[in-house]
Amino acid sequence: MVHEGGPRPGAANGPAGGLAAEAWITRLDPPLHGASSGPLAGLRFAAKDNIDVAGVPTTAACPAFARTPDVHAAVVRRLLDAGASLLGKTNLDQFACGLNGTRSPYGAVPNSFDARCVSGGSSSGSAYVVATGQADFALGTDTAGSGRVPAGLNNIVGIKPSRGLVSARGVVPAAQSVDCVSIFARTVGLAARVLQTAMGFDAEDPYARQLTLATQALPARFRFGVPSAPRFFGEAFSAAAFERAIEQMRALGGAPVAVDYAPLAAAAALLYDSALVAERYAAVRDFFDGHEAEVLEPVRSILAQGRNYSAADYVDARTRLHALGQRAGAMWRDIDVLLVPTAPTHCTIAAMQADPVALNRALGEYTNFVNLLDYAAISVPSSLRADGLPFGITLIGRSGSDFQLAELGQRFHHATGLALGATGEPMPAPEALPVIAPAATARVAVVGAHLSGMPLNAQLTERGACLRAATETAPVYRLYALPGTVPPKPGLVRVAPGEGAAIAVEVWEMPLAHYGGFVALVPSPLGIGSILLADGSSVQGFLCEAAALAGAADITPHGGWRAFIASSGAIA
Repeated sequence: MVHEGGPRPGAANGPAGGLAAEAWITRLDPPLHGASSGPLAGLRFAAKDNIDVAGVPTTAACPAFARTPDVHAAVVRRLLDAGASLLGKTNLDQFACGLNGTRSPYGAVPNSFDARCVSGGSSSGSAYVVATGQADFALGTDTAGSGRVPAGLNNIVGIKPSRGLVSARGVVPAAQSVDCVSIFARTVGLAARVLQTAMGFDAEDPYARQLTLATQALPARFRFGVPSAPRFFGEAFSAAAFERAIEQMRALGGAPVAVDYAPLAAAAALLYDSALVAERYAAVRDFFDGHEAEVLEPVRSILAQGRNYSAADYVDARTRLHALGQRAGAMWRDIDVLLVPTAPTHCTIAAMQADPVALNRALGEYTNFVNLLDYAAISVPSSLRADGLPFGITLIGRSGSDFQLAELGQRFHHATGLALGATGEPMPAPEALPVIAPAATARVAVVGAHLSGMPLNAQLTERGACLRAATETAPVYRLYALPGTVPPKPGLVRVAPGEGAAIAVEVWEMPLAHYGGFVALVPSPLGIGSILLADGSSVQGFLCEAAALAGAADITPHGGWRAFIASSGAIA
């Protein structure tokens, strides 16, 4: 049996019986069951009501637009075939036009932590039913941030895939060339598993693409961009939470790099302040031209803007966008991933309804540019602010980095120790993520000028190397201070058993891609060979040619280069 919700312009904004009825437009009783087995067997999901489900009206939150499709959207079909069961269709900002969740005749969807606040949109209902535990995962859509803002405001995960990775056939578009089907879940692991199931090239989707996905995790040491002057619209709680997030990312091995946010912000502005808005009008033109009065404000005014532009205006806007993309692309020379707040602020439903354009724009401060510039993104919970409301961060990468972002996002999320969504349930163990393999690395033992704090240590760190252990060699080595080396360097030489001693070393790990370049810097008489460690294992490390020891002082009794430097007063 299908239970359909009717328009509820005066519906209460708070939860009823603990759960907000406004989150749903259609509930299926019983649920639509998927295959009896598969990677998603036993899981329950919901679909945003601009995504087709056969035999169920698709409203896009506009009753006059409602139509009943004969076939499932391609993504719904894939999930059902994988064993998931569909619970129903969720509420949204009308025609997926908005980032706040209040622009619907079916009622404003409240925040799962505080019913006075917005849930974020346009995928408001999908985020709410996941955050409150009613569904294991849900489908949304994302053109300007609708798959991320609701995740950030409700303490859940939102994956915004690379454009064209998941079929949008059977989805009412908001701006078809940049739309993405998005995924909400309470953990990164489940969201990534759903993405792996949902993705696949669809020749019937005009914007589908066959993408090459990154299959290696980011290295142990990585660089993450942060906006050089982030804006929080006077929201001190979120500003403090973002500073904590930066420190959390440092703890995972990241080094922050300030990036110029101006080209990203300029690209974001084009979405509504240029002829690009014509694509939103084009998506529903046939309906809109005959039923304009039945569309809510401010959605009506936004769509109507699209009539005001010529084809030449649209070409000009696309050219400006490509130019901004070129400028923004320069940041990837200095960073591996971009870190931004998912949303800079929370706001109440009452405030949003009183000032719907300005406050909605503020929620999209860090999301609007992502699809326009062809990036992938994942929003993950970061902390609860001092006022108890959720704060999320978004990791952004180049197209095809979806699972690479998920790997880092999972490490970040699990390090927070947060409960899941609004359920209070504890974090489960992390999942092995699909596609991603550990980054190929090499370990190297250093004994002298490359030790941490020594003059050549930067040759390691600038190649993404990470200190793994401070240990000793097996007692079969002697250490010498090599004369005439700049900066001063020692030479490690293996000797016969009983003639040597244990020598202090550090073991560093670096991406294999950078190892060859590092080895090329090693000057004669030093070289790289196999070093036996105190625990019996072997690792690549610095050794010295015996012929270079003429005139070299034997400093073996000091036990290591650092101790020799400290005792002798030599300049390292």
